[in-house]
Amino acid sequence: MSQSNIELLAKDLNAQGGVYCPNPKADMKLWNSHPKVYLDVAHTGEAKCPYCGTVYTLKTGEHFSGQH
Repeated sequence: MSQSNIELLAKDLNAQGGVYCPNPKADMKLWNSHPKVYLDVAHTGEAKCPYCGTVYTLKTGEHFSGQH
């Protein structure tokens, strides 16, 4: 499976600072996806999905405040 890197803005993260994979930003289709997994992006600035290897990174200069 090809690994991709998805750059996120702070507004793309949920209130806890994370995203779920599979994610629409990764252009994943429901029929070829894996179980839904929560990835904490805000804590370290990036997270890698253990199923598909997609890496979600917070765009340079973006800051997550935990408030939307």
